[in-house]
Amino acid sequence: MTFQLPDLPYAYDALQPYMSAETLEYHHDKHHQAYVDNGNKLLEGSGLEGKSLEEIVKGSYGSNAGLFNNAGQHYNHIHFWQWMKPGGGGTSLPGALQEKVDSDLGGFDKFRADFIQAGVTQFGSGWCWLAMKDGRLEIMKTPNGENPLVHGAVPLLGCDVWEHSYYIDYRNARPKYLEAWFDNLVNWEHVEEMMAAAS
Repeated sequence: MTFQLPDLPYAYDALQPYMSAETLEYHHDKHHQAYVDNGNKLLEGSGLEGKSLEEIVKGSYGSNAGLFNNAGQHYNHIHFWQWMKPGGGGTSLPGALQEKVDSDLGGFDKFRADFIQAGVTQFGSGWCWLAMKDGRLEIMKTPNGENPLVHGAVPLLGCDVWEHSYYIDYRNARPKYLEAWFDNLVNWEHVEEMMAAAS
């Protein structure tokens, strides 16, 4: 498969004031586009042509750093746009997801605190995650373009803590960005759909 930049599922200004149109334009049109362009170049001759994106991510991990970085970030960002929506967030989760959060993560408030803490404490660039591993929900964090796929887990929700994701809107206040993102932008229905597919 060749990588292609997906359209955003909403207008550039749809996530304001929590994520500005300027941030989305740079993040989607410049950063994500670069992962697509570089990934396609690095895919040629890699032996992974024709594989699914998930297979390319897993297959290049630990053996082809350039391809892995771009394929991983492409995978992460395809989902990142879907993990947000206008009027998202809130404390009310869909039923099946709420039950799993209660049983595996100690309830919504602890889940929120642990997820944000994972993002705050990810040194340098990276991501914080809600993932499914061996049938249980887990909070994870990874550096750079790495994601739970290469650690035997399935990502259900991820927040980008690279500076390009928040610096225009929040400057160096990563905790403030993570709180605003979690409380106001998360598309919980999409998270539940991914959980159902991973179960």
